Amino acid sequence: MHHTRTLVIMNLSDSWTAGQQPITRTSASEAVFNTLRAAIEAQEIPLGAKLGSEASLASTYGVSRSVVREALRSCAALGLTRTETGRGTFVIAHRPTRDLVLGGFSSADLYEARPHIEIPAAQLAAARRTSEDLERLTGLIEDMESEDGAEAWVQLDAAFHAAIARASGNSVFDRVVGDIREAMSRQSETVNLVTGRRTPSNAEHRKIVAAIGAADTEAAGHAMAEHLAAVQHAVSTIVRSTK
Repeated sequence: MHHTRTLVIMNLSDSWTAGQQPITRTSASEAVFNTLRAAIEAQEIPLGAKLGSEASLASTYGVSRSVVREALRSCAALGLTRTETGRGTFVIAHRPTRDLVLGGFSSADLYEARPHIEIPAAQLAAARRTSEDLERLTGLIEDMESEDGAEAWVQLDAAFHAAIARASGNSVFDRVVGDIREAMSRQSETVNLVTGRRTPSNAEHRKIVAAIGAADTEAAGHAMAEHLAAVQHAVSTIVRSTK
């Protein structure tokens, strides 16, 4: 196949990816992400290079397009790549940024804001939740614990935090969490892909809901604070590993 080159862009769908082996690890998304990240950081893929399409990468690694999509989103969150609608995904840096890039927000933005929103929301949820709220939260936890798909789990995680804000009965908290929900999902996706925090998160979520179910406002706030601190610790671990 003919290779097309420009001064800054090289389509790697038929060059760098040629010869790559299908991914066989249990966590396919993690394996694809680690493979791409390692190649970018080792400068095996040059700046400005255009990665193959989702379909071609999925074929190369023997995984689904959703697995590739998750890996590419995490590469973008680390500031290694940028996806341009209609053009493709390009390598923009050989080293990750000092923060996670999460669309319109950063991890630093979320770290500063979330405790002021979600801790009081959890406390209010403990005081105001209805039986329907508790049933919804319990159902989401059970769904997360039984969910094998990483992408689906991330969406359930976002729904869980949104449900707590809704249970608070405070429309401001409900609206704000809705506004940052996509950024929270992208952060959760990258954190869980890189640090494997799904199981600890499930346990932390159960602790939050137990306090809400017991109408213990202090315990609910404390459990949420612990969860957010654990998430931030994971983010800090990722950022430190990029330096």
